[in-house]
Amino acid sequence: MSHIHIPDGVLPVWLVALGWVAALALVWLASRRARRSDIRRKVPLLGVVAALVLVAMSTEVVPIAYHVNLTVVAGVLLGPWLGAIAAFIVVVMLALLGHGGVTVIGLNTLMIATEMALGWALFRGLVRLMGRRRAGPAAVAATILTLALTTTALVGLVALAGGGAAGARETGALDPASLSFANPFSGGIVSVNTLRGAETTAAPGLSVARFAAVVYTLGPIGWLIEALVTAAVLGYVARVRPGLVFDGASGAPARRPAGDEGAH
Repeated sequence: MSHIHIPDGVLPVWLVALGWVAALALVWLASRRARRSDIRRKVPLLGVVAALVLVAMSTEVVPIAYHVNLTVVAGVLLGPWLGAIAAFIVVVMLALLGHGGVTVIGLNTLMIATEMALGWALFRGLVRLMGRRRAGPAAVAATILTLALTTTALVGLVALAGGGAAGARETGALDPASLSFANPFSGGIVSVNTLRGAETTAAPGLSVARFAAVVYTLGPIGWLIEALVTAAVLGYVARVRPGLVFDGASGAPARRPAGDEGAH
């Protein structure tokens, strides 16, 4: 939900430039921190998780113009620092595919990296409180809370940009004027772009208030879908590689369960 579906030339130059500077600084810091650990062992994991996120963010849930991000999954498996590097890689690839403008790569990196870090922190905190056996509910709660917070940050970013970016939000089958859903297939399946959001087809003149109403109407549906997918993915990984889920890929594990490949 934190990915900014905004084409080039919409956001003010100062905001775009600030996003690029901050994102490059974050990636540089993340690469420095990653060198302190066994980064060579984690490069394959980084590549696999980044590819997984890229595929997920390129596929749209048609009726609500939502795509699963898997950012919480990436945050839990990679940790906040490797997650920031993965976020930058994914955002660059998405921009090259036309999924958001090139100028917003910096802002998108910050938003997605923040989502990964929040998901990582909330999941670890909830697992400590609820126990490993309730990792599934912890994943659901962490995902919903993370997406709610980053969606609010997205609305704040649009407001900070002066409201001009509000009209660039694809609303899918939702009519932003009445907040009612129409048949998404009435105009043909091609017209709603099943593979990616159509950044330029949203209703013009969408105010910040209406934009917020749209994302908070569509958001909870997407959050629930994302939470269930995240719980399923992390639940499976927890069974086959528990060290990746409970120890975190970015920190030194305190103890790995017997039979976990990560112990070798």
